[in-house]
Amino acid sequence: MIPFIDLQSQFARIQPEVEAAMLAVVRSGQFILGPEVAKLEERLADYVGVKHCISCASGTDALVMALMAKGVGPGDAVFTVPFTFMASAEAIATVGATPVFVDVEAGSFNMDVAALERAIEALAKADASIHPLPRLPEAELKALKPKGVIAVDLFGLTADYAAINTIAAANGLFVIEDAAQSFGASANNARAGSLAEIGCTSFFPAKPLGCYGDGGAIFVNDSELDTILRSIRVHGQGEDKYENVRMGITGRLDAVQAAVLQKKLDIFDDEMDNRQRVAAGYAAALASEGIDVVAPAIPAHHISAWAQYTVTARDAAARKEFQQRLNAAGIPTMIYYPKALHQQKAFANLGYRTGDFAVSEDLASRVFSLPMHPYLADEQIVEIVAAMKA
Repeated sequence: MIPFIDLQSQFARIQPEVEAAMLAVVRSGQFILGPEVAKLEERLADYVGVKHCISCASGTDALVMALMAKGVGPGDAVFTVPFTFMASAEAIATVGATPVFVDVEAGSFNMDVAALERAIEALAKADASIHPLPRLPEAELKALKPKGVIAVDLFGLTADYAAINTIAAANGLFVIEDAAQSFGASANNARAGSLAEIGCTSFFPAKPLGCYGDGGAIFVNDSELDTILRSIRVHGQGEDKYENVRMGITGRLDAVQAAVLQKKLDIFDDEMDNRQRVAAGYAAALASEGIDVVAPAIPAHHISAWAQYTVTARDAAARKEFQQRLNAAGIPTMIYYPKALHQQKAFANLGYRTGDFAVSEDLASRVFSLPMHPYLADEQIVEIVAAMKA
């Protein structure tokens, strides 16, 4: 059976190095923060091209910490997309703020910048005829203060930060880059994580750079933000562990995970090259076989991290048929994401309705992802695409 994500082949490649690094941490007795974490942060900051990297316990913690550092709380609104994983909007709600959803583009799966402009105008005027808004009591809606934007780099492709940053600056908003799926990607030679004021990523095992548990990181150039984020990471710590100068969380990265990530970072460039090979192989095979799906397209001067290889079927029935054929051939598929966030029960209090974000809803009914990892052989790509044929 072809694995959807092949962590076993990766481990076999670096097993001695990983085991030695983990054992060294165990023998050191320094399990929380410490030299391995500091070394990883330095390497990650250098890779992304920013001054500071603050590691943390998960990608979700990274988003929550970033919002806390920007002073976001009850009565504030943050714009984000509904076609993504729960964490992007969950972080906003976790700090007591209100997510205001903005639809995505069908081609990129990322935030529609024209829709962002409409959403900002609609909230400023409390006028849902301009753009769908949370169906809150009128006074509550009018009192919402727009504070920022969380743009998501879905499936490995970075969002249009040149436009998003410009729109945000014109409206006094900060921008957070949710790079949980795009570590290793770039736009115009600038790496994911560096494309907004704050970049956040995840090291969940299935990510392009993943550890052996949960982990995440935040990237900033602002030294004051760096200090605040490091404080928030450890219960709002001040000069010492028993001085608390603000509210914080327990958001530290374990030293064992830092050691693992360093060994994976050693081979990351090669793995990224192989992700490009696999994506190109899929594109060629799908076109050659005339498979009736829309393959992902990458704009000029962009490199995707290819966290997923997601195609769009003609309709829900066609998607189901493709998945059944692949399953019969022992080939796994996944749907990211079968339900848009504005339709989730967790956000029912916002009063959004089906039809509010037509592109996200349509994509949720038609997309599916094929196996994607650096160890997928060329002949396996041919096998997968052949299994999609009627």
